[in-house]
Amino acid sequence: MAIRRPIILCFMLWQLPLLMLLSCRGNLTYAARGKWELLMSSIGISAMHMQLLNDDRVVMYDRTDFGASNISLPNGKCRNNNNDLALKVDCTAHSVEYDVSTNSVRPLMVQTNVWCSSGSAMSDGSLVQTGGFNDGINVVRVFKPCITGKKSTCDWQEMGNGLIQSRWYATNHMLPDGRQIIIGGRQAFNYEFHPKTASTSNVFNLPFLQQTNDPGEENNLYPFVFLNVDGNLFIFANDRAILFDYTTSTVVKTYPQIPGGDPRNYPSTGSAVLLPLKNLQEKTIQAEVLVCGGTPRGSYLKAVGGEFLGALNTCGRITITDPNPQWTMETMPLARTMGDMVILPNGNILIINGAAVGAAGWEIGRSPVLSPMIYQPDNLPDSRFEVQNPNAIPRMYHSTAALLRDGRVLVGGSNPNEFYNFTRVLFPTELSLEAFSPSYLDAGSANLRPRIISPVSRHKFKYGHRANIRFSISRLLNKNSIQATMVAPGFNTHSNTMNQRMLVLPSGVVKQVGKSVYQVSCVFPNSGKLAPPGYYLLFVVHQDIPSEGIWVRIY
Repeated sequence: MAIRRPIILCFMLWQLPLLMLLSCRGNLTYAARGKWELLMSSIGISAMHMQLLNDDRVVMYDRTDFGASNISLPNGKCRNNNNDLALKVDCTAHSVEYDVSTNSVRPLMVQTNVWCSSGSAMSDGSLVQTGGFNDGINVVRVFKPCITGKKSTCDWQEMGNGLIQSRWYATNHMLPDGRQIIIGGRQAFNYEFHPKTASTSNVFNLPFLQQTNDPGEENNLYPFVFLNVDGNLFIFANDRAILFDYTTSTVVKTYPQIPGGDPRNYPSTGSAVLLPLKNLQEKTIQAEVLVCGGTPRGSYLKAVGGEFLGALNTCGRITITDPNPQWTMETMPLARTMGDMVILPNGNILIINGAAVGAAGWEIGRSPVLSPMIYQPDNLPDSRFEVQNPNAIPRMYHSTAALLRDGRVLVGGSNPNEFYNFTRVLFPTELSLEAFSPSYLDAGSANLRPRIISPVSRHKFKYGHRANIRFSISRLLNKNSIQATMVAPGFNTHSNTMNQRMLVLPSGVVKQVGKSVYQVSCVFPNSGKLAPPGYYLLFVVHQDIPSEGIWVRIY
């Protein structure tokens, strides 16, 4: 810690003049909003990968070949692996389960190397995780939530070599039929499915990934993938995007190159999000994608050689459902690479973590961006960004972020070092866990915050089902400001949140049914193309202030 404090202070002072400048610019807003809370000073591992599951527990894991972690496996267990590159016998854990309600972690045992892997929560709520490095590169693993009494007792189940193609830096996404598609990875210019059927037991070529593969830099790893409302996949890699029919291996549409032509995927590492889907009962549903940050072309190789270029300060926004789609470019208040984008319950986007200089990789990022930003997609273009209160802990390469059911955002990770290293490095390995609370959680908004009364959590809804959502609220300012939103929590790693998705449910008139109790009728999505089957967080939002969410299952 003695080394870390002067480093943090240095960068906090570095940011102050910039923030003062931002407060004076008309089209950018700096607001002293949002609160940071240190949850745990150490969870024992550095959280490189993160997924919230439907039991309000977050599974996190790191690579297994760093050597020993700072948390032991329970009951004298040890991992015996002759293929491990660091420790053949390792009695420490490289995965943990974080219990939000008790603010505690439980060590988990993962056998093969999950370094830079991918995954997504399946329709039954289990986390299916694919690939990795070395002996884990073809492996499929499953973590299924299970609670005995009040305790979680489950652990990782390794399913063996369930992948045909080696997958390292791949991207996964849920499909309308409940399967998971696994796309790309290092030197993997193809895709496959999990689980496999007789007709999908092979890999399928995707030439677009080879076409976007830069020699030396690649810049198409962890491609951004989103399920479009027509059932096709929007795939963004490097500086280009396509709309892809995975059932016929056909490119349906080729989108224009993002203006500037700079790369946005790993190791240049921007971030992307499918903006909230609305008007779900209309004949034509609009879908928009936002891609932010990254680095100028060549930044990775220059950084490896000791020359650090500034990150990009631009975002590109495109309506992927338009007949003639075009990018609209916007300027962020703070340039950023290795940032994470989290959809908040009110439809705003939190941009958090990352660096202002350099690229993703071992010790080649500089100037941590300590201040998150809120992007408000429905505002006018010149008033969409709002800079938030800064953090005190740099969250650099291998950082993560995930939305929690209570509306906070869990933040962890950061290890730009090849091993766990806490001294004599610019950015020590970070084992801590924090929560960022957006301003909608401020105490002053408590009387405006809804509380869902019914349905109960984990209720199941069929596609197209109409349901009454009953909620209480101390002070209802405007019935017309009530909306219900549904969020699919994503699998987050390397600034790519796979399967993250929000839908604004069509709602009827808000009716008062008791003292401070109201009811709104909502219609759930009518198709897996809009919402793949599985667990979602359901929120009621009033004046941009969300309730605590409840879990619902769509099928």
